[in-house]
This record gives sequence, C-alpha cells and structure tokens, in this order.
Amino acid sequence: MLNAFLAKPIENEAAIALFKRQLQWMLFLRVVFLTLLLGINLVLQSAEKHIITPPFYYVVAFIAGVYLYTIFSALILKFIRRYTTFAYGQILIDVVLISILIYYSGGSQSIFTILYFFPIIAGSFILFRRGGLAPAAACTIAYGIILVLEYTGYHPDFFEDYWYWPLKDVRSVMNLFSIHGLTFFITAILSSLLSEKLRRTEKALITTTLKYDQLAVLNKKIFDDIPSGIITVINQKNVISFNPAAEKITGFTAGEIIGKDINTVFPGLKLDADLNFRSELEVTRKDRKNIPIGYSFAKLNMPGTEDKYEVITLQDLSETKKMEKQILQAEKMATIGEMAASIAHELRNPLAAISGAAEVLDASGDINGHNQGLMNIITRECRRLQQTISDFLSFSKPMEPEKEFIHLRQLVNEMIQILQHTKDWPEKCRSVVDIPEKMDCWGDPQQIHRLILNILHNSCVALRDMEDGEIRVIAKEAEDETGAERTVLTIADNGRGIPDLIIEKIYEPFFTTRDNGTGLGLSIAKQIVSTHGGGITITSEENKGTTTEIWLPLP
Repeated sequence: MLNAFLAKPIENEAAIALFKRQLQWMLFLRVVFLTLLLGINLVLQSAEKHIITPPFYYVVAFIAGVYLYTIFSALILKFIRRYTTFAYGQILIDVVLISILIYYSGGSQSIFTILYFFPIIAGSFILFRRGGLAPAAACTIAYGIILVLEYTGYHPDFFEDYWYWPLKDVRSVMNLFSIHGLTFFITAILSSLLSEKLRRTEKALITTTLKYDQLAVLNKKIFDDIPSGIITVINQKNVISFNPAAEKITGFTAGEIIGKDINTVFPGLKLDADLNFRSELEVTRKDRKNIPIGYSFAKLNMPGTEDKYEVITLQDLSETKKMEKQILQAEKMATIGEMAASIAHELRNPLAAISGAAEVLDASGDINGHNQGLMNIITRECRRLQQTISDFLSFSKPMEPEKEFIHLRQLVNEMIQILQHTKDWPEKCRSVVDIPEKMDCWGDPQQIHRLILNILHNSCVALRDMEDGEIRVIAKEAEDETGAERTVLTIADNGRGIPDLIIEKIYEPFFTTRDNGTGLGLSIAKQIVSTHGGGITITSEENKGTTTEIWLPLP
C-alpha cells in the first residue's frame, strides 16, 4: 500500500525532465534556507535570552551535515530511476531535519516552526495532493513527538540558560498540537489545490500549444508542398510570403521577392476586390523568359489589425497552353488531311491521264527539238505531282505500321548513300554515324525509312552552300520515365538553323520555307513517330544548327 502511495509512475521523458528540475530546485532551496538559518542564528546569538538558540557548534555541525547530504542527493539524482520515491524520501527527511532544528531551538517556543511549511508546500507542488498530505502528516506527528518530549521533561540542558517555560499542562500540549496539525493539513490541502489547478492549466496550455504547433506544421507543409504558387500581400503592395511553388514558377527566390512591391515585381496583376474569377497574365521569369500564368485573388480577414491582407494563387499555364496548341494542331491537321485526301483523289485520275498521254507522245518519236524539252518538263512535273499526291495520302490516311526489328546502322548508311548520289547532298558535307553495330530498332521498315530520309534531307538542305557542313547521326538505347526501354536516334547538323519565329510551325502541314517543298515532310515524320508510339523533338539555333531527337519504344 505504501508503494502504491509513493511510487506513482511518471508518464514520459518530458515529465521526467521537468520532475528532475523540480527536485533540483528543492535541493537548492534547502541549501538557501539553511544558509539563511546560519545567518539568523549568528544574529540571534548576540540577542537577549528570550530567544532560544542552540550552541554555535551545534548549528555548524547540523548545517555541515545537511550540506553533505544535499550534495550526495544531487549526485545520486543522476543515476536513480524511481524519482517519485526519491522525492518522498527527500521531503520526509526534510521533516526530520526541521524537527531536529525545532527541538534544539526551543521546541514549542522555537522560532523555526514555520519551516515545517517548506516540505508541505514543496511536496504539494512536486507530488500534488499526496505529496502535500504525506509531509503534513509527518510534520504533525513529528511536532507531536517534540511536544510529548517537552511535557515529559526531555529537553536540552542549555534551555535553562534562556527564558524557557516548560509545558506542564496537557491542555496546552493539545492546543499546540491541534492548532499546528490543523494548520499543516490546511496548508497541504490549499497548496495541493493550487498546484493541481496549475497542473491542469499547464496541461491545457501544453495541449493547446501542441495543437497550434501541429497546425503550424500542417500549414507550413501545405504552403511548402502545394503545387500552386501562393503569394501573400499586405495592403495590395508588399509581399510578405512566397512559397516554393511560386519560386519554381517565377524563378525568383523568396528572399528576392519578400518585402518588395508586388506591382513592381509582377506588373499587370489586378488585385481587384470585384475580381471573382481566374485571370491570365504573361509574366517574365528571372531568366527573362515569358510564361503564361493563371492567377486568382482573395482577401484575408485578419482580426486585430487595420492592415489589409491578400493572398494570390497562381499556376504555370505553359503546359496547358502547349496542350491546347497541340489539340488545335491535331484538329487542324485532321481537317487538312481530309481535305488533302479529297483533293488528291480528285487530282490523281486526271494527272494519271496527262502523264500517260505525255509518255505515249514521247514514245511515238513525233516530238523533237524544243517540243521535246517541253515534254520532259511535263513528264518531270507529273512525277513530282504524283509524289506530292502520295504524300497527301500518306499524311491523311497513315498506314498501321507492320513492326519488325530493323538494323539501324545499315538503314542509316543506306539513306546517306542514297542522298549522296542526289543533287541535294552538299559537295563539301561530311557524315558521321555513331551507331553500335548490333543495335536494332522496332518499327515498320518502310515508314522508318521514310522518317529518317525526311530528316536527313532537311539537314542536306540546311547545309547547302556551306564549306564545312557536317551531319552527325547517333543512336543509343535508354529508359523513359516509366523505366521502359526505347531507341533514341539523334540527327544533328551545323547548318543555318531554324529561326525562332517559325520553329513552332514546322509540324504544320503545307508549311515550308522552300520554293519546291510540299510542307509535308516533318508533318509525316511526326505522324510516323506517333503511330509507332514514340516521340520527336527538334531544337535549333539560328546559324548554329539543328538537332532532331527521335525515340521509338522497344518491345
């Protein structure tokens, strides 16, 4: 039962740390009180005989013993685990020490009786109600023993040197005992009530603080991890917060933006209270690149301040705009494709008739001289128109690829050899093929043949009239974002490049910068890559060259 009363477990590490600090304070205050006691005793030694004080060597021995015991207690505090039991032990020993002091300083007439309140109050604040009631009971019992000793005549001999009135009346003994005992228990109850109220308040404060901390962490996590940019502005002017998503979108760091005028950093933002819909704006990133953003604006009601707070959420619309363009392009290409197919069918029959008639006339031998040259022009242009019509049909009705493994290096070398025997190949152009001997790609041989031929032909045209032209073809196998294997073919030249103003139009059907081009080469190339489940990207810098990267999935 005593163990159940004393050894109340401490719940967690934080509570243990707090409990140890309280014990250390109790030991420290013990030393402080005893030091004051020594000073009081020295003063009282010179006072008149109506105040009983023990001999000086008694006091020195007593204080030295208490000092040593306190130092020993502080040392073992680092190694013990039963802190509650240790605390009860310290408090009860304090009761014993105070009782010895009271007994030798006059007993019922001692001026140090008030020291009994120290262990009672300390126990109440450290161990709460039980910690206050236990020393109150111990103080009552100890004081009762002192009174009994006085009543029976057991008191130190040096009391006779002072104005000492021994207790000879049982009623006086009972009065002193009951008054002091009642005072001890009232003090214990009141101090324990106060300490428990403080404990509940502290616990509620800790809980509230923890909730606020958790909420602050959650808010910061949301603020930092949300993909939308969040900017907080005060009085529609100064930026006071700038989250990582906003940093990523704009390229600016929070340190570069916070404290600045939002209208200076991002001119054109409309922080209008009537703005209840999402707006779009083109802003300039830190790298001087213009990007489209979508943003919305809302007011924050902050109590206790006249300042007006606003929050701006923004998103980078670059990918969205890109997808919109791709959708429009796809719709446009589908429409053009249908129209091209219809026109091609309408032209194919009369063109075949014209071509056939021209060949019959040419074979008859009745045409010569100047007319023969005109006949050759008719025949040549008919072939070109037939090729254009074939391109139209290939673009408008792409064939489903019949895939097989293709020896890539052999195919590229054949394409280069074919082009080298045409008038399109520049005289001083060199080719570099860096493709592993055993590398294959997966695709339709005819379509891949046409794809590579179109890209190589564009490089030849870009290198025309250049002194040190070079076409470099590189292939490798790599993994995409999902871990799937693919073949990556790169065709690069150091030709004239493509101007920035037209590079976004290069995949549009019938868009060409050449007088004799159909404008379908890259459109067909992109279509072939798409039907194979791959992708194509073209990067170019004017007067420095163009790089085309094609990737095709492997089975």
